[in-house]
Amino acid sequence: MSPNRHLTRGRDLARTAGDHAADMFAPLTLISRGLRRHAGWAKGRWQATPKERRGPTLLLAAAVLVGVFLLPHGPLLAVVALVGSAAWTGREPKAAADPASDPADAKLPALYAALTPYLTSPDDVCPLYRPDGSYQDAFAGWQFDAEGRLAALEIGYPAYFTDTEPGARNRIEQVVQGKAGRAREYRFDWDQECNKLQVTALAPLPQDVPAQTWVTTPGEIVLGFTDSQATQRMIPVVQDGGPGHQPPVIWRTGPRSAEPHLLALGSAGSGTSTLLRTVALQALAHGDLLVIDGAGTGEHACLVNRPGVHTVETSLHGALAALEWAAQETERRLAALNTARYRGEPAPADATRPLWLLLDHPTELTELAQAEGRPDPQELLEVPLRHGRAARVTVVVVDSVEAFDRISPTVRSAARARVVLGEVAGEELGRALGVPLEIAPAAQTPPGRGYARIGAQPPVRLQVPATVDPLDEEAPARQREAVIALLPHRDTRIEAPAPPMPQHQPQVPPAEPAAEGGRVELGKERIG
Repeated sequence: MSPNRHLTRGRDLARTAGDHAADMFAPLTLISRGLRRHAGWAKGRWQATPKERRGPTLLLAAAVLVGVFLLPHGPLLAVVALVGSAAWTGREPKAAADPASDPADAKLPALYAALTPYLTSPDDVCPLYRPDGSYQDAFAGWQFDAEGRLAALEIGYPAYFTDTEPGARNRIEQVVQGKAGRAREYRFDWDQECNKLQVTALAPLPQDVPAQTWVTTPGEIVLGFTDSQATQRMIPVVQDGGPGHQPPVIWRTGPRSAEPHLLALGSAGSGTSTLLRTVALQALAHGDLLVIDGAGTGEHACLVNRPGVHTVETSLHGALAALEWAAQETERRLAALNTARYRGEPAPADATRPLWLLLDHPTELTELAQAEGRPDPQELLEVPLRHGRAARVTVVVVDSVEAFDRISPTVRSAARARVVLGEVAGEELGRALGVPLEIAPAAQTPPGRGYARIGAQPPVRLQVPATVDPLDEEAPARQREAVIALLPHRDTRIEAPAPPMPQHQPQVPPAEPAAEGGRVELGKERIG
């Protein structure tokens, strides 16, 4: 017999003997594994038990053991029960914990540890949050998406936490957003009665909705789109993925509106001019426009000399003349409407056709007026703001969020419809919207993303449609063509050219035609 055959036979005999030994000691291995798991469970429960409750717990355990030993065959039954329980518990080896398979075990302990300094007190005899605690004690439920990111979480907190103070709540929201990821927005629903906080990660809003004709009634303006939970209304839209439906943010204007004027604030490049173009294209369908471009960037040059657009002013002198005419037009409309009601006649058409005053960064003109010693353009808005609803005059003011304090108190009090766009801090958001925001903004937001609050309603998320400047060559061609299709065509009438006007003396409509009730058009100023 060859040596190799001897080695192979010996190896097989050794393997067979090992298998027999493993089968012989398998019950002992099973029971020992179960006993170790029982000991680990008991140790964990003992560490989780508060120190003041450990004495009574030991006394109760001792009383149970004494009662068992006093029973007939009690010790034998106790040993059999312990062995059977250990065999059942240790029947399968414990799989190694894989953090990737369960994101809760990898992320929630860090969140629990980060919340512990803010939700614990040294005077609490039974703290819900402690350094050696477990997140299962404080978190009632959680949900992760397919990518392992936190989608929903219910957090319990002690009753002594000051959940009525905005500062304390903001600290907790910042901690949760920091551990869950600042790239997304989160809604925080505080249940102060049950001492629970519901955290929900919000899905991104669609950014590929171009400008188009919306299915609305006269007086309704689509500011953008929001979450489906924020509104019960859906409108058909056409976007890159094809036709569909989206939940809109509707701003209702007119004589029966409780929020007849709009104030929009934003950071640089946030899309406030895009919002103003969105409103302008919808307002031109049923009314006339008067545009004041205080920034002088030429963002609204596409509206120059368009039918229904009285004027587009970029200079201080032109803006003052246009706003003076708007104040006089408001008074004329009020007089015409009162006269028609007194006589029992229908209101004249020139007094009921909506007139829109769109102002982009008027605070820039305010500083210029103060430097030249001229009247503040915002002061000329007092009459349209106070009496605009009855006179069918709507004012839309767009400015920078840093210029909130420079906006006149009349504008801030009358403009009850608010929009804030761009990356704005939480305190500034609450100040601009008028109420604290229950949504934590993302670290980076795309253009046109923000929040809207119509009157006394709670704030909602907002994504403004992609209403780009059609004269901007860097904008996508498809979006530029969509805006051009919505612009009214130029007049085909051939008129004699008007004499050149001095730049320091803008054309002001005479008082006689205004008194006769005819529509007055201001001189058009081209933006070079």
